[in-house]
Amino acid sequence: MAELSQTAVPDLSGLPVAPSDIQAAAETIRGAIVETPCSYSRTLSNIYGCELWLKFENLQFTSSFKERGALNRLTALTPEERARGVVAMSAGNHAQGVAYHAKRLGIPATIIMPVGTPMVKVENTRHHGAEVVVTGATLEEAASYARSHGEARGMIFVHPYDDPLVIAGQGTVGLEMLKAVPDLDTLVVPIGGGGLISGIAIAAKSIKPSLRILGVEAWLYPSMYNTVHGGNLPARGDTLAEGIAVKSPGKITTEIVRNLVDDIALVNEAELERAVATLISIEKTVVEGAGAAGLAAIMSDPTRFAGEKVGLVLSGGNIDTRLIASVLTRELAREGRLTQLSLDIPDRPGQLAAVAALLAEAGANIIEVSHQRTFSDLPAKATLLQLVIETRDSAHLDEVMAKLGASGLSARCT
Repeated sequence: MAELSQTAVPDLSGLPVAPSDIQAAAETIRGAIVETPCSYSRTLSNIYGCELWLKFENLQFTSSFKERGALNRLTALTPEERARGVVAMSAGNHAQGVAYHAKRLGIPATIIMPVGTPMVKVENTRHHGAEVVVTGATLEEAASYARSHGEARGMIFVHPYDDPLVIAGQGTVGLEMLKAVPDLDTLVVPIGGGGLISGIAIAAKSIKPSLRILGVEAWLYPSMYNTVHGGNLPARGDTLAEGIAVKSPGKITTEIVRNLVDDIALVNEAELERAVATLISIEKTVVEGAGAAGLAAIMSDPTRFAGEKVGLVLSGGNIDTRLIASVLTRELAREGRLTQLSLDIPDRPGQLAAVAALLAEAGANIIEVSHQRTFSDLPAKATLLQLVIETRDSAHLDEVMAKLGASGLSARCT
């Protein structure tokens, strides 16, 4: 985690967005968005040694904070601009926020989404009534197409993060968090293009200047980290946190982050997966990879937050059900609760039953069974037995492996 230089009392004057803009945005969007809960998590607090408060922005109607900035921007359009319609580019959550509120306000909307956007986000955006065009390998390519498409048709471009009105709308999250928990010490916020953390930082520092603001990016997309530190870490690949997979942060947001954000953390894919699985398991709430980034940062370095009151923004919950299943089963494997075993056994009756009896005696549950006789280097009178078993934890798995070994079976985890 890297330190950014900070003054004791941040200077909010001269920034592109003022605290009064965020207060105005709060009035503008009041009643049209959900003032989501900011709730104390007793279990997570006990696990990580700090007092954790979760802001459930995944409970917005479109399951993301992006509604706030989108609505604030759309409301500011003149009648003539509304008639011309709007165009936006997005990997999903901004798209849904624009589409939903544009439909509410009677504004035609076209959304450009990059190839690879999760299907749930594409379909939800169409469901909200927008015209959807899927094109561009990256968000930047989709943005270029959106601008040219909009200019050719006289449409208003609604940027997902580098717009003062959008930033002001996102900043209302910070107002609500400090209204709910005025004595927070630290806010941990995901960073993609920087709109959310910029708005929250302005709102929070105007209320409590000593508050620490920590941004979180995926290791695969450290764009803001590179920008503020002059680094050159690569930005590439498929991340679970596609909502913050941005190669180039905004100019406006970068200025605000340089001035007001204290630290930036980078989290890896395993940490993101673990955070998503933990929130489902403990909080019974579905959060996408980007939304779980804050918890991933705390998991990766809990001592940094010891004894503090920490606010986490669960920024969105739009994640494919298939991906949820994959994340949960992978986490079970990491915990030693789900394991694939390979055993070399004689190819004769009763051998499978004998192995099954040993596993039952050890308290393991067999989930899947497969015999491989053909594609194997084993002798013709032997077979490769592959099993997926369920155990209580890694210690129990060790006990099961020891029991199999003591019975003369050659078992290995694969």
